[in-house]
Amino acid sequence: MRDWRGRLLALLMVAGLGGPAWAAPTDGLLKPCRIDGIPNELKCGSLRRPLDPARPDGVAIDIGFLVVPAMARNKQPDAVLLLAGGPGQSAIKVASRVLPRLSRLNNRRDLVFVDQRGTGRSAPLECPDDSKLPLTEQLDGDAQMRRLDECRAKLEALPYGRDGGLRFFTTTIAMQDMEAVRQALGVPQWNLIGASYGTRAALEYLRQFPGQVRRTVIDGVAPPDMVLPASFSPDTQAALDKLFAAHAATHPQLRAEWEKLLASTPRTVTVAQPLTGVPERFTVDRELLLRAVRPPLYQPALAAALPAAIHAAAAEGRFEGLFGLSTAFGSAPGLRLAMGMHFSVMCAEDVPRLATSTDAPGADYGRVDAELYSRACRKWPRGEVPADFYKIPPAPSPVLVLSGGADPATPPRHGERVAQALAVGHPGRVRHLVVPESGHGVMAVGCVRDLLFRFIDAPTEAEALPESLLKDAACATRIPRPPAFQPVQGGTAP
Repeated sequence: MRDWRGRLLALLMVAGLGGPAWAAPTDGLLKPCRIDGIPNELKCGSLRRPLDPARPDGVAIDIGFLVVPAMARNKQPDAVLLLAGGPGQSAIKVASRVLPRLSRLNNRRDLVFVDQRGTGRSAPLECPDDSKLPLTEQLDGDAQMRRLDECRAKLEALPYGRDGGLRFFTTTIAMQDMEAVRQALGVPQWNLIGASYGTRAALEYLRQFPGQVRRTVIDGVAPPDMVLPASFSPDTQAALDKLFAAHAATHPQLRAEWEKLLASTPRTVTVAQPLTGVPERFTVDRELLLRAVRPPLYQPALAAALPAAIHAAAAEGRFEGLFGLSTAFGSAPGLRLAMGMHFSVMCAEDVPRLATSTDAPGADYGRVDAELYSRACRKWPRGEVPADFYKIPPAPSPVLVLSGGADPATPPRHGERVAQALAVGHPGRVRHLVVPESGHGVMAVGCVRDLLFRFIDAPTEAEALPESLLKDAACATRIPRPPAFQPVQGGTAP
């Protein structure tokens, strides 16, 4: 998931399904198209949908989607649906990043990327990109809220934003769009693949349309009952503490340096803006420091540079490393979130439940995220969420749950709770794989890609998942944490 400032990447992606080739004619629905980053010609389409499901004759929006046709002529009819993360990520924009991981599946199955309403080609709710603004403007809390108010006002002026239109971008309504696309394409069943927020979307689709799902893969589970602003605090704290413990042998003073750094705030520093290179002088407060450290934790390869960056800031007053790492993850244009859609989801589904959350705040992170989202959602139009949305019924078909042990946003504790709920009555249908040293999202790790293929490609009648399925992923579970980055020390030339 992602922090609304655009510093967090609410990761990935999506879903896949299988079924015999298209069962209904799609002439006129799909047209040839080109997508950035993908060399071959694909198929694109759109479907007209009511903004408010209760008013089918009211305002309508277009739901855009991309179909990557199966390579083989004798293809399977169950397509793979990829549900993007965020909330707020465009599935079509991340397609080029996801396709290499699903190439084996694409041999005999169509891959379908649907831009969820509020993103990409589906009535987008986008706010201006502030990543190139001066850091002083990016990081000033009051200025951020002013920009958010301005963005909301512009979105409410759109045809689909007027008269409380922002209330109709919830996960529940969006999954009804996904079902409409399935029917329009004539896909008998989806194979769902969702990561990060996409796992919540997959679980909601599974709840509403259990008979239309053949297989489900959820990677980095963000369940509907998670209360994200509250869980961010203990989960990020746990990932940070794990980083300190992992590097205790090579950096024994790391935790002490971190505490010293926190205690030194607020302080004035000069740092080059990571994207423009322009030096800027601004004040680093405690909240800013906490947010700067979070994004690298999503990816162990980036987190490996945190010990050196924390040391440079604490011992030498150099903050370039910390702020450079904070923008290194998720800065690509295709990974940007539609922040209007992000808040339409979060303000409806998570923030109203903050008062009842049982997550204890992390020692360092406290209530930073809860307070930020509460403030942002005060004026945001809030959609209705059915009570059953927060329930996870037993899985009607096989589910593969994936978790990264070093994930600061959706660690294994959430995946385990969901796996237990899904397995009620049919424990053999659900398997939970934890990759101990992986971060946010494990589908790209080594043999997990092959595991995913074998899971979805298994015969439809195979209801029970063999234990050997997870044993085959041992190559992923044995991957060690990357060693701490050691800066190159300059020397005297001989």
